[in-house]
Amino acid sequence: MSLNDEVTAVQRCLDELGRALGRLESHLGDRDLELRRIRTDAAHLRESVTLLRDAHPVERPRPEVVRIPDAPYDASLWKGADEEGLGACDRRAP
Repeated sequence: MSLNDEVTAVQRCLDELGRALGRLESHLGDRDLELRRIRTDAAHLRESVTLLRDAHPVERPRPEVVRIPDAPYDASLWKGADEEGLGACDRRAP
């Protein structure tokens, strides 16, 4: 599995934990101190997973490598082109 898949799996587990805590809360009420602590811890975990995902963005495929030959280029490719900073070949620089 990729890192993105693993982080998504952790987020799904945290979602399930939140649903389970909601069911517990319906039985115990929202005044139970331990349940509030667990809910706060789960919120911190959710924030940490979000920070982890932001710190390691989705893995993107590497761009294809373009090989540049060592052989010299055909000089006719630059016929009539200006020299950078000097102007055209047939004119004098200022």
